[in-house]
Amino acid sequence: MTQYILQDINIGANILALRKQRKLTQEQVVAKMQLMGSNMSRSTYSKIETGTRNIKASDLMALKIVFKVSYDAFFEAIDA
Repeated sequence: MTQYILQDINIGANILALRKQRKLTQEQVVAKMQLMGSNMSRSTYSKIETGTRNIKASDLMALKIVFKVSYDAFFEAIDA
């Protein structure tokens, strides 16, 4: 059974910020995730960053590893 995390807050903005801080493209992030067993496409990843698609719990776990952060980093308020 696939478990999705419903974004009642937009964690996509944090995912975008983390990716840019690490100077990674969406393609690079997705490639790293695919090496960990994710079947996410770049299109799906883009929708997660924009908050138009929910993220699977397993993909959030993979992003935690890719970005080398704690889960808190996905939920912190971003300075505007």
